[in-house]
Amino acid sequence: MIQKAEIKARNVLGGTLETCSLEPRTGFFRNGCCDTGPDDVGVHTVCVRMTAEFLEFSRARGNDLSTPRPELGFPGLKPGDRWCLCAPRWQEALEAGMAPPVVLAATHEATLAFVSRADLEAHAVPK
Repeated sequence: MIQKAEIKARNVLGGTLETCSLEPRTGFFRNGCCDTGPDDVGVHTVCVRMTAEFLEFSRARGNDLSTPRPELGFPGLKPGDRWCLCAPRWQEALEAGMAPPVVLAATHEATLAFVSRADLEAHAVPK
């Protein structure tokens, strides 16, 4: 029997999508990767390294990522944590001058429908 080849998710650099974070566990599918699918209406595809400034910006916009929500299995984020952020939210933060640094190899190529590669590269976490 011939088995169907598994399709590997691609990152914005054209390579295989790398893990963003397992501690805390992130991603729409909570598998540590910024992978996406038809049910991911928020497009959680940008792997970022949290900053205090971005966490405050997000809280002020109605999405408190700092406060733990144990009932949802959410530990709350702190500066330095890596997290799969919604692509439109990252673009909004960019326009406000608050975009957190991006881990390019762990950022899904679907992000490019919302954000330019040049903007992502300009905010890339140094290797």
